[in-house]
Amino acid sequence: MDYRKTAQDILDHVGGSKNIASAAHCATRLRLVIADNKKVSKEALENIDGVKGVFEASGQLQIILGTGTVNKVFAEFIDSAGITASSKAEAKEAAAEKQNWFMRAIKLLGDIFVPIIPAIVASGFLMGIMNSLDFMNSNGFLQINTHSSIYVFANLFSNIAYTFLQILIAFSAAKAFGANQYLGAVIGMIMIHPSLQNAYTVATEGVQQTQSVFFGLFKIDMVGYQGHVIPVIIAVWILAVIEKKLHKIVPEVLDLFVTPLVSVFVTGYLTLSIVGPIFVWAENAILGAIQWMLTLPLGIGSLIMGSLYAPTVVTGIHQMYTAIDIGQIAKYGVTYWLPLASAANVAQGAAALAVGIKSKDKKIKSLALPSSLSAFMGITEPAIFGVNLRFFKPFIAGCIGGGCGALYASLVHLGAKGTGVTGIFGILLCLNQPLQYLIEMVIAVGVAFAISFVIYKDAEPKAVTADVTETTGTTETVENIEIADNNKAEETLTSPVNGTQISLSEVADETFASEMLGTTVAVEPADGKIVAPCDGEVSNIFETGHAVCITTESGGELLIHIGIDTVKMDGKGFTKKVSDGDKVHAGDILVEANLEEIKNAGYQTTTMMILTNTDEFGNVTKAEPAEVKTTSKVMTLTK
Repeated sequence: MDYRKTAQDILDHVGGSKNIASAAHCATRLRLVIADNKKVSKEALENIDGVKGVFEASGQLQIILGTGTVNKVFAEFIDSAGITASSKAEAKEAAAEKQNWFMRAIKLLGDIFVPIIPAIVASGFLMGIMNSLDFMNSNGFLQINTHSSIYVFANLFSNIAYTFLQILIAFSAAKAFGANQYLGAVIGMIMIHPSLQNAYTVATEGVQQTQSVFFGLFKIDMVGYQGHVIPVIIAVWILAVIEKKLHKIVPEVLDLFVTPLVSVFVTGYLTLSIVGPIFVWAENAILGAIQWMLTLPLGIGSLIMGSLYAPTVVTGIHQMYTAIDIGQIAKYGVTYWLPLASAANVAQGAAALAVGIKSKDKKIKSLALPSSLSAFMGITEPAIFGVNLRFFKPFIAGCIGGGCGALYASLVHLGAKGTGVTGIFGILLCLNQPLQYLIEMVIAVGVAFAISFVIYKDAEPKAVTADVTETTGTTETVENIEIADNNKAEETLTSPVNGTQISLSEVADETFASEMLGTTVAVEPADGKIVAPCDGEVSNIFETGHAVCITTESGGELLIHIGIDTVKMDGKGFTKKVSDGDKVHAGDILVEANLEEIKNAGYQTTTMMILTNTDEFGNVTKAEPAEVKTTSKVMTLTK
């Protein structure tokens, strides 16, 4: 591969050096912040030698090149462009500044809700299971001892995240706004204080108590904020503003006492007296408008919203949908939005599946098939950005399929008891209506697949001009081919770390989950010792220590990537034990990772081993998910 030419081609198709606001890279992707996106040709970028995919996320244009390639192309890229490499933090900041106020607000909602989704999912799943058990028990399908400790405890745990949701939101929002997280949690506690009337009882009991505020100017209802989202976020934003201001003006000797006291009291008073009542009204108005749209006659509103869901994923607006789910669950007992999202997601997966089945292009098949599986699990970015948007017609097919599935969901009033999970596993949140959920899935998948299969066609092959050389009266095509210096027919790779090998559907990064970079094995590590899975040579160990590239004896090019998004830790928590060019044997320690430090920084420790040149092997097999040690065989390569 001519890295210089690839870099120059990328530079040409992103609008030149003057159109680059920031340039950085991680273990697999070139991350660019572009000044004017109109000057970027994504189609041309995707056709550049070595480029495995192109998509936009969080204000960055991300060009997937793969391990061992991205750093070499990046070096040539910044040299050709005459620019300076940016740090990951600088690139992230530049991307955020480039976004308009609306997209920054949407990203902020994502920063608040994404960290608490696991807690919401756990409660939502358990609520769905308990409701289904109660239904089967009351209708005689199943006899359950409702006095057993398992049942009683499960029932107690099932709604715990929703009962104290305002505390979770406040804690997470404080981090997003740069406030003290524990003071944020206190604000959340104030808003659901036991002395306030529980908001869920107001409909049946009426308001039990009022309170005069601002020296008797007006009265407010002494009602808690159970089930409300927006008032909590606004309250914590006020806390952050006050706290930051006080840190600047209060003398250091008094700061520890004055700042927390004043911040909490002023924020709490303003929240209960003004901010809370105003934004409860605003939130109810928004939820009412959404519900009105979803309940339009003949399901027209749901048809429209189901069709438009995927385009909102492209723009990033979908980050706000968790807030809608939570608000609807609080107000109606279920969310009608999540089934709509599920239909839209599996429809995009079906559209990509049709492309993978119909296409005769090996590269397209290798991208479309795993991407479709990822979408069926609820992770749609690989299917949308890697396949459907690239060819556009499948994307439209997916939108139509999503709309049809959402239309059915509206007609049968399909609702979910929780949020955070869509696609196939979303049925666990709809166990009170499992048949309706399955029918919705079948409709969305069937329509999207059929339309995509009919309208998709492989592009006509372009004419290729080859340089030729005359030798003894014959014409030959001259190519530069790099051949591994060995003839090993089969090679066994062991796990790079002790732990549990997991299914790729459980991997939180869509690029790894879809195997976009090559055949992938994922392990949840039990310790931080990352070892060589075979004999070979370290072709590259990243400066941050979070990723290592190894060339195996059979010519396999491996990327071992420790954690998800851990490049952002800038090397903290990683100790490198090898250097570029080192010869290693199976079991040699490559990196020691501090798993607790990674988790405390907010990142997952899932460790991936990727064979980035899978296409060069006749057969690659993987072991099934199980407990593994560094001596356990997890992948076999056959020439």
